[in-house]
Amino acid sequence: MTRPIYLAIAIGISLVHLSSLCIAAERPNIVLIVADDLGYSDVGFNGCKEIPTPNLDALAATGVVFQCGYASHPYCSPSRAGLLTGRYQQRFGHECNPEPDARSMSDSAPGLPLSETTLADALNNAGYVTGAIGKWHLGDAQQYWPNRRGFDEWFGFSAGGLSYWGDVGKKPAALGVHRGDDPVDPKTLTYLTDDFSNEAVAFVQRHQAEPFFLYLAYNAPHAPDQATKHHLAKTEHIEYGGRAVYGAMVAGMDEGIGRVMAKLKEVGVDENTLVIFYSDNGGRREHAVNFPYRGHKGMLFEGGIRVPFLMAWPQQFPKGTTNTSPITALDIFPTVLAATGANMDDAKKLDGINLIPRLQKPKSRVETRTFFWRYAMGENEFGYAVREGDMKLVQSGYKGRSLLFNLARDPWERDDLADEQPQTVARLSKLIKTWDEKNVPPKWIDPHGTNVRSEEASRRKTVEAASRGER
Repeated sequence: MTRPIYLAIAIGISLVHLSSLCIAAERPNIVLIVADDLGYSDVGFNGCKEIPTPNLDALAATGVVFQCGYASHPYCSPSRAGLLTGRYQQRFGHECNPEPDARSMSDSAPGLPLSETTLADALNNAGYVTGAIGKWHLGDAQQYWPNRRGFDEWFGFSAGGLSYWGDVGKKPAALGVHRGDDPVDPKTLTYLTDDFSNEAVAFVQRHQAEPFFLYLAYNAPHAPDQATKHHLAKTEHIEYGGRAVYGAMVAGMDEGIGRVMAKLKEVGVDENTLVIFYSDNGGRREHAVNFPYRGHKGMLFEGGIRVPFLMAWPQQFPKGTTNTSPITALDIFPTVLAATGANMDDAKKLDGINLIPRLQKPKSRVETRTFFWRYAMGENEFGYAVREGDMKLVQSGYKGRSLLFNLARDPWERDDLADEQPQTVARLSKLIKTWDEKNVPPKWIDPHGTNVRSEEASRRKTVEAASRGER
């Protein structure tokens, strides 16, 4: 072979390599940030005035705020299972919180079924470096850990809760913070919210030259209620102590998110990074505010499933807009696939839609869709909700009745229309039944049913006691 031919081949190979590098450089980074039990009205971009969230508010100003963004489940682990698989978690039996158990066991151990493809799997296969930081809550047994579910790197803990100082107390040490398979000495930790933020900043610094997916799942502001004096100073003006501590936990998370955003800008990748922020479910009963919506975490009223939710991608989305169309966390998976060009063999199984075409036009609305929710109350006993257009039916498992609302006129769910519109109740009930036929029984059961029944009984007792002296 002559020298010119060698040269031509070499140049051709170089051009192909350069082209692939350009394509890789154009692919957006993905930063998915999840808050834990954050109230709808506990962030400035949703109107909060008492808890300072300047960094989240600044992020919202660069992108799209979803006025009606839903979690796929009203509490922690199932919601995360839906988020990271893009599928209704009832399709594969991950409907309840797994009991903490760090022993290595068979596939029957509670955790995100190994048959499910995660968003990290899909992006890792597409050439993205992937990192999980923070709370996992998708199985404590080693086979379920993030670094075995598509993530190259993991810094965090596997269970549903942990002391913010990293102390496991009397629990097994394996339930503490890990870096990959290795446990982290609690003495090296400071305050988990700050530690997770530090790790996220370092992840961006390390991988700035390659496309990356960062899953930053804070455990804030989930209990236990613990905060540093530095963060507590931000809520000194809140007179109710419990709310002041909760607010400090939110403010600490906000400060960390600000540092992550600053690092993205510093390394020059902020314009082509898709940042998604949402809460895994509605705000918890104590100290969180879901105003003006009814209920809280664990319920299928709006306060349990409508959450703070935003997306920002400066190169693609208009800045400072509000989208009023209902969307769901299940839309994140297909949206990220479309943004990155990643492929997934069983993408047709995803239950959400790609939001990008709808978000590139500020005044566009997402088409009317039907959304479903289900939680387990025990063996073969469930509560349900369905939203079709503006009509929402809640089949409450602990109140023992169905409630119907027109969310266009009554987003606060104050006026039950079930008795007035029995035909609508029957039609929506039929939709639930058809959807439920594709679901499977929970692979394990948690105490949710017992807890919400107890809460309802306590509520009734309090209400009845208040009126005993009536004349």
